[in-house]
Amino acid sequence: MMAFFASPSQAGPYNETPESRDFVREMSERYGFEAERVSAILANAQRRDSILEAISRPAEKTLEWYEYRRIFMREERIEQGVNFFEQHQEAFERAEREYGVPASIVAAIIGVETWYGTYKGKYRVLDALATLAFDYPPRSRFFRSELVQYLLMTREQGFDPLEVTGSYAGAMGYGQFISSSYRHYALDFDGDGVTDILANPVDAIGSVAHYFHAHRWQAGEPVAEQVGDSLPESSPLLTRELKPTLTVNDYRQASIVPKMDVPGDAKARAIRLVGDEGTELWLTYHNFYVITRYNHSHLYAMAVYQLADALQERMRPLANENNGESNSS
Repeated sequence: MMAFFASPSQAGPYNETPESRDFVREMSERYGFEAERVSAILANAQRRDSILEAISRPAEKTLEWYEYRRIFMREERIEQGVNFFEQHQEAFERAEREYGVPASIVAAIIGVETWYGTYKGKYRVLDALATLAFDYPPRSRFFRSELVQYLLMTREQGFDPLEVTGSYAGAMGYGQFISSSYRHYALDFDGDGVTDILANPVDAIGSVAHYFHAHRWQAGEPVAEQVGDSLPESSPLLTRELKPTLTVNDYRQASIVPKMDVPGDAKARAIRLVGDEGTELWLTYHNFYVITRYNHSHLYAMAVYQLADALQERMRPLANENNGESNSS
């Protein structure tokens, strides 16, 4: 049975609890907000039990790989990704030039997150963050911090904090940035004076590429490759941490040999997935780890990688065709 975390003291408006009064004081004293304005914003926030339920069962923790893969590796998602690339090819190619992140990876992130902007989330971000900040003790500190960042972000961008919508966890826009990521990594990529990843796909494309660059994406380096299915689940070569700690040579010594030309001292991590046809063993590299900085799940990173691979096959002819046209003009 799903457990909701509210206490009786949190049953009323979010501006009437001791925690929320402390929050109002912090926003006023530390960040210069009018206390009455913050209190009014919190009074408008609504607790959503559906948010508490959703955060307790994320797909990345409840599905096997073959189930998770079917959500994203669909022909219509690939086709729509190619169309999205065609519509915004100039922005994709400029982002790749400036940040070294493949257009296919950026497109795949937006495709996985929001189906290229089609589904950006139905919750008010204020409701999501207030619910999780004040009614979800397991991660209340994190979401209270994100609520701070949200009010700062909406003030900086001139957005109405009562109007912005997003996911159940308060992520926003084409690339589903949380508030702190919005403030740190979002860009005004089209130069119109507004950093808008909520409704502006060009800003979103540049911002996702900037995020990956800031997390040290290595241009031209491998992401992952399937290397068989022979590693037992109990093997010490299957490490728990998302960040690779072993090297390619460590796996070679266990007869797990990459097909790609990867240096022996390169960091690598083996992951074992349950696919449609049984167990799959993959070696993942630094760039795969960078994808997990966006969402801390190797299932998520693998979905992005495989969708990007499928998109790349169809985007390459479009890019070559347009390059040919520009070269002949």
